[in-house]
Amino acid sequence: MRRYRFGRIATLIALGYLAVVAVLGVLALTTAKSDLLWTIVTHDSDMDWFLGSGEETLTVSWGLTVVLILIGALQAWALWQVLRGRVRGELTRRGRKVGLLRLALYLGVGYSLVSIVSIPLVRAWEIYWVWSVTGIASGCVQLAIVWLFFLVLRDTVSRRLRLFSLVVGTIAAVSSLGEEIAELLDLHSVERILTLAGGYGYVWLAWSVSILIAQAKDGRWSVVTVGTGVIAQVVSVLQPAGMVSFGGGGFPSILTVYTLLGAASVFGLVWNARTAHELSGPLPRPDAGHVPERPAARWWPLAAVAVALPLVPAAVNIAYGRYHWIGPRGVIEQFVRVDGGSGNALTWLVLDVFVGVGGPALLILAAVLRRTRGILRFTTVALIVAAAVGFVSALTATPVPEDFGGFYEGTQIYPESLFTEKHGGEIFIGISPAWYSAALLASALLLPFVYPTPLARRSRRRMLVLAQVATLVALAFVPVADLVRGPVTAAEDCAPREEWEAEGPKLTRNQRLVCSLRQANVIKLAATTPDAMVLDHARWLCGIYTRNDPQEVAHLRTALGLTRDALTHPLAEICPGAGAAVKAAAAAQDRDMREWEADAQRMCDSRPAHRPLIEPVKAIRMKEPQWTDYGVVEAYEPTGDDSDPYEDGLLDKAQDNGLVAARPGHLTILTHSDYELCVTLETYTRRPPVETKGWDHVAEVGYQSPTGGIVLRDDLSGTEFPDLSLNGRAGHYRIRVHYDWFKWKGERGGGQRLLIMAFPGKGDKPVTYRKPPRR
Repeated sequence: MRRYRFGRIATLIALGYLAVVAVLGVLALTTAKSDLLWTIVTHDSDMDWFLGSGEETLTVSWGLTVVLILIGALQAWALWQVLRGRVRGELTRRGRKVGLLRLALYLGVGYSLVSIVSIPLVRAWEIYWVWSVTGIASGCVQLAIVWLFFLVLRDTVSRRLRLFSLVVGTIAAVSSLGEEIAELLDLHSVERILTLAGGYGYVWLAWSVSILIAQAKDGRWSVVTVGTGVIAQVVSVLQPAGMVSFGGGGFPSILTVYTLLGAASVFGLVWNARTAHELSGPLPRPDAGHVPERPAARWWPLAAVAVALPLVPAAVNIAYGRYHWIGPRGVIEQFVRVDGGSGNALTWLVLDVFVGVGGPALLILAAVLRRTRGILRFTTVALIVAAAVGFVSALTATPVPEDFGGFYEGTQIYPESLFTEKHGGEIFIGISPAWYSAALLASALLLPFVYPTPLARRSRRRMLVLAQVATLVALAFVPVADLVRGPVTAAEDCAPREEWEAEGPKLTRNQRLVCSLRQANVIKLAATTPDAMVLDHARWLCGIYTRNDPQEVAHLRTALGLTRDALTHPLAEICPGAGAAVKAAAAAQDRDMREWEADAQRMCDSRPAHRPLIEPVKAIRMKEPQWTDYGVVEAYEPTGDDSDPYEDGLLDKAQDNGLVAARPGHLTILTHSDYELCVTLETYTRRPPVETKGWDHVAEVGYQSPTGGIVLRDDLSGTEFPDLSLNGRAGHYRIRVHYDWFKWKGERGGGQRLLIMAFPGKGDKPVTYRKPPRR
């Protein structure tokens, strides 16, 4: 603490922040109240869409809580690095250029800190224009830093490297500044052009790399500072703009990693601060005659094996017609593809193809030929990282179904035509990335064995740098490791079981929800996707549904072909907003249905009761209105000849008079399928007088009843009339049908009245007493 100018103050602030994070972490682990911890660490106060209705606090898993505490500790370390200031002592005089560069770097650090602190206030007050204004000021500071680095590095770095950094840095800073101005003025076309000119941020990355190379050559900056800058650029590439959602059981989704990486992206801030702190150090002594130490070229067969190993899996994959390393599988590829931005997706594709065709062999060959300590270390670390990526992708990969288009969401970086070959009923993507990882790891282990580093060279400082890098890598992969595969509900589990099948275990609530989401075609993930990830995706959709932001809804329609209304019913059980909308719609529909039924009852009650001219044996006026599914009621009785009543052509015969037709054991009456029926049935012992007054259509047919049960019904609608037979008498009947269409007020417009008379009688000839009027 005493070594640095503001060491004590920085230590108190960092320890205070760490204590707050620790207390909130213990509170989250013991009470499951994690909202404040999440807000403090991720600087995200807009959490309404994380919480369902009726919830007041955000609950995350204990694993994610531990990750938040570790990130908080990392942020406390960054605070100490930034606030401690330079080393105590007199400043080395370097002139105005060095002083201006230190001032510009400190202004950049101050802007970053103010931006982080002001996020909740800007969102609360909705003064988003503040970010545009401060962004313009930051762009001016970046442009000044580019030019000042060009001037300050004049005596220590080659002119070519300085000119390269000046050109790319100016292009990046000017394009970024122009983007902020264009966004403030709503000049979206100009903004897109400037974004393209800046290479989606990759031009600024090129400037940063060139400055890190220059710092490595300049003795004023320590290895820790340069290493911190390298880590900052790696994290910036990994950190796309994304959203956050939480999956079932408290497991964070792949989108949560975006926010966690954003919270852990403190290395750029630390690099700026350390670069400014160390600018006051002594100038390096010229050492033009220094030549990097190179180990002797020995054991060339082992070196050749290290070069050849990455080519073996590449040759096998190319023989299958595949040129990529991982392809569309694994959580890391999903991390890049799903909402990761086209720039990151393109970078991933280049690396995927590079490793897939054996490109690491060129890197190993360069290391073997050059044999400098820096190149050997860089190659070894790169191979180990690539092997880890391959193993994680292989362990988290799921089989790809035949519907590749439905499975493959996000940025389309692989052509669908490449994955058409079936292999055991599934699409063959290529050999497992684990084979590549094994080859890369073997090469990484061979290089230090062939060209060992002397023990004296392994300084304590370098070991600390390696420990920091290892900690960062472990921290970056913790959320990914928390994505356990979990159970998968197959399509056959969702299908209802037949009566003859053995009854299996009942589906849980989550399984029923997964089934409904898949059957509604809302979740277009692979059939082998774990239920937890399906539910997580549904909660992400719930966030879009709840916020109802026009831009998000438009993006959802463009990217996934889903509208907000299409999400309402599938998400009702998991999304409170959708559930409330479904309940409200169901209640309104119930009210309309009850009113419709009451109106139908009033309609039938308004019709006068039929007064028979002679006394029937039984007369039944059906109290409730009846309806048919397709405008037909039929009576079936077995005739003993095994004939199929559906194939006897009686329906066509009924069209002759438009009302009724009969065959032995089969009676058909036609009605209108769109309107309710007011039905009266009468059975007589003898033929009643013919009545046509008040009826639109009256017809009579002969009917042979084999069993004495004349029951008209519509099986599809469930409508069934009482038995027309004369006390169960089998034999020959005459069936007279009266039909009347009448007008009714309201949306219904009208109704139907049906009077059916049955009485014993001979003769099969159909008779029409009154034909229907022409309408």
